[in-house]
Amino acid sequence: MEIKHPAVAGTLESSDVQVQVLPLEEGLTIDVESSVMNQYGRQIKKTVEETLQRLAVTNGHIIVVDKGALDWTIQARVECAVFRSCDMSEKNIPWGGMIR
Repeated sequence: MEIKHPAVAGTLESSDVQVQVLPLEEGLTIDVESSVMNQYGRQIKKTVEETLQRLAVTNGHIIVVDKGALDWTIQARVECAVFRSCDMSEKNIPWGGMIR
């Protein structure tokens, strides 16, 4: 999938994560900010990378602001932000099917 325009999913509430995706012509960059960065920063980034790989996203700038979200919440927020950035209609969204 191609990130066509900026999109956001999630909130800054406790136990959630906000994911912002921005178009980038070449390459993939991921910035992670988390209150538990020392303990879980690598796992958060790994979860984001794996989700993007399953969605076939190869270009884009991803900004993740974590407030203690679990892995499946991170997956869902990344998936939602990518789908929003691609202008996929609600009828054609394969929710969850692409990130198993």
